[in-house]
Amino acid sequence: MTPHTHDVVPRSGGGAPSGKLPLASRMMRATWRGLPAKQHDVGWEPGLDVPAADGSPLRTDHYFPRTKGDFPTLLVRSPYGRGVPWSPLYGILFAEQGFHVVLQSCRGTGGSGGRFDLWRNEAADGQAAVSWLREQPWFTGTLGTIGPSYLGYVQWALALDPPPELKAMVVQVGLDDPHALFYEGGALLLESALAVGAGMTYQHRGLMPFVRSTLRLQRRLREITGARPLRGAYESALGEVPWLDEVMTHPDADDPYWHGASVAAAAEQATVPTGVITGWHDALADQNLRQFARLRRAGCESSLLVGPWTHTSALQQGWPEVFSESLAWLRAHLCGDRTGLRPTPVRVHVGGEDAWRDLDDWPPAPAATAWFAAENGTLSRQDPAESGPLASFRHDPADPTPSVGGPMLNRSAGPRDNSGLEAREDVLTFTGPPLTESVDLLGPVSARLRISTDTGHADVFARLCDVDARNRSTNVCDGLVRLRTNGPTPSEVIVAMGATAHRFAAGHRIRLQISGGAHPRYARNPGTGEPAAEATRFLPVHLTLHSGSALTLPQETP
Repeated sequence: MTPHTHDVVPRSGGGAPSGKLPLASRMMRATWRGLPAKQHDVGWEPGLDVPAADGSPLRTDHYFPRTKGDFPTLLVRSPYGRGVPWSPLYGILFAEQGFHVVLQSCRGTGGSGGRFDLWRNEAADGQAAVSWLREQPWFTGTLGTIGPSYLGYVQWALALDPPPELKAMVVQVGLDDPHALFYEGGALLLESALAVGAGMTYQHRGLMPFVRSTLRLQRRLREITGARPLRGAYESALGEVPWLDEVMTHPDADDPYWHGASVAAAAEQATVPTGVITGWHDALADQNLRQFARLRRAGCESSLLVGPWTHTSALQQGWPEVFSESLAWLRAHLCGDRTGLRPTPVRVHVGGEDAWRDLDDWPPAPAATAWFAAENGTLSRQDPAESGPLASFRHDPADPTPSVGGPMLNRSAGPRDNSGLEAREDVLTFTGPPLTESVDLLGPVSARLRISTDTGHADVFARLCDVDARNRSTNVCDGLVRLRTNGPTPSEVIVAMGATAHRFAAGHRIRLQISGGAHPRYARNPGTGEPAAEATRFLPVHLTLHSGSALTLPQETP
């Protein structure tokens, strides 16, 4: 194709493009340090209308290098608007490195026409965007996609039937299964659902409406999450959000409401080279690790980067690593320059050691080691010969066990001191002896628990903690399961607690923490069998942990 000069780019529909980038985007760009040097000045063509699959106009901005030559294109589709932070993060930074960047607002958001639907239009609208690209004189036929969170979902939706031009994807802390975003172990991830509700409803309207809605939600969070019934209580902060009401009242993944929501099948048949980036404390980390596993099983060229990040800090404190990783992957597969790729497919940050480790695969299949809950709150490598109750506690949903840190979408996510939480009477802890040498965990963590209750309805929250020499207990990973029990006979339940790469240093202790919930991260189990969103009556429950309960740790042998 003949090289083009992009000092002037024709607008779709006429008019001259604006060469001056948005002020807020330029200001944010100026604050970043530790990024690769700029290679090109950047031009900006805002406000293009691209027809969606149903003909609705999708508002689109085009960023481009002001340099003569041909450049590959990145498609970034977002329901959160096209301003800060997306304009500087993707539009400016990647255009500086030699890419056309097409930043588009999803249907019904950010000035685009039509009605936003949480997942139902993204595959068709992504294909429509590619059809429009084929008509642009600057499009060379080489296409990549990139983006985080829901911007990852739209990539997987396009990859269900990948256009021939699509040569690379970078999914950063990206979604592929909406049900798993809102539910875990049968329980509603309440705080995340509210955060997504605020983001989807207000962020595309501009920075100030989004900030005001977030502050309003924070002020009213206790009132909203403590309401009986829970359904509709969010309207005092967010107004009417029909899709959020539907999400909260359809907890079953097999409900027809969720049919077509998951685009996980895209990775099972993938042929487009895909880089997956996540953080150990990201609310979507489990989905991201499953995405990578599917890509590997499909034989698709893929890479995995897992940092010490939450959902938001991956694009803030972690941005230098995330940007460099993304840029190297896109250059390798869109520009034929593989010099920036690392030698192994997997790089993970090891907590407790604060070091990066390169691996050939994830998980690396270390030996599974059991640590058993024992009498007097101890944790032992020895399977106790005796059977019977170990400890009991009372969980009252009217005074729920609070959530502290962990993989959430808010600012309190991540590792936190659990000492205050563990002092509560409704929290059990089982702690091992001080380690004589360091212990490395690399892979999925779970707990096999034998539980009985007096009401038959309960949640069980299990957490792995690292207890240091000062007795500070810091969460590593965790999970929750909603269960039904029958009489005094214990029921065995497996609590999946996510995955980790973590070093317990010599002198530290391994701790299993158990409670009946983590509110408002999870909606309260009313204890009556009623749906959590509809319940108005709460019933306390006594939970008893029985011997034979154990942590299963992916312990790396020296």
